[in-house]
Amino acid sequence: MVEIKNLTKQYGQITAVNNISFTANKNEILGFLGPNGAGKSTTMNMIVGYLPPTSGQILIDGMSMNENPKEVKKKIGYLPELPPLYLDMKVIEYLKFVAGIKEVPKSEREHQVARALSRLKITDMKKRVIKNLSKGYRQRVGFAQALIGDPQVLILDEPTVGLDPNQTMEVRNLINMLRKDHTIIFSSHILQEVSAVCDRIVIIDKGQIKAVDTKENLTGAAEGDIVYILKVEGECKSVEAVLKKISGIKNIMEVNYVDEKTSEFKIELEAEDVRKEIISEMLENDMSIIEIKKMTMSLEDVFASYTRGRSYSGLATEEIDDDKK
Repeated sequence: MVEIKNLTKQYGQITAVNNISFTANKNEILGFLGPNGAGKSTTMNMIVGYLPPTSGQILIDGMSMNENPKEVKKKIGYLPELPPLYLDMKVIEYLKFVAGIKEVPKSEREHQVARALSRLKITDMKKRVIKNLSKGYRQRVGFAQALIGDPQVLILDEPTVGLDPNQTMEVRNLINMLRKDHTIIFSSHILQEVSAVCDRIVIIDKGQIKAVDTKENLTGAAEGDIVYILKVEGECKSVEAVLKKISGIKNIMEVNYVDEKTSEFKIELEAEDVRKEIISEMLENDMSIIEIKKMTMSLEDVFASYTRGRSYSGLATEEIDDDKK
């Protein structure tokens, strides 16, 4: 449905987007994930035709944005990070105005406006002046204008920014509902948002695509290191000295003092079976293992590994059953 081929955007000597390619399939929610300044909004603005690319192609349903910009734009609904609202207009006046700009046939305008109001649960706000609405309701009005014209593709740039948790959940539910009729590209720097609603994830950093895959495949592909949390009852320096003698331990990554008798170590192993040697050495030195947990990669860690180098902070842990030790 959406094909991006070798897309580049340059501002003088600065390359904001550098030769990126990806696709979004029909009825798919594609997450576009990256830190601030990664090139997300620039890419969104090129896809919707607001910014011309320096080079590359944008195809929507097989039609080229370069060759048929007007027809292609009719297939796209766009919610920018700052919704394009006329604050002195009433909600219903604004949506009717948008319907006119989008050249929705007059016979369909009332129906489309009413449908958008209903989907965003703002029908009871339709006669309110937009400047008198809360930020959450303004965001909904901006979302409603994106739906006018029944676009095949929705481009959502940070759609939950500034919303409270309940409003954020409502927007997530709405996005999942809209997938029945639309292909959705959902841009965010908030990992939880992308993880909650997207089928596949594009990770972009410094204008370049770093990865494109499902969340499951991304986290699975990132699992290359064998990292454990080891909590031991014993004097910290003595435990550390024992661990350093075990050849199968690649690295003692972190040491935490739990209390006077207990220490916690984050260790990287050469192989899973090194655990047996660790347990044996601890017992031989009268040190009791209180807990041993294997660490698994989260989306946060995958994101960190692609955008600023590998990081193990905040990794999820998986407790190892006694019968697996």
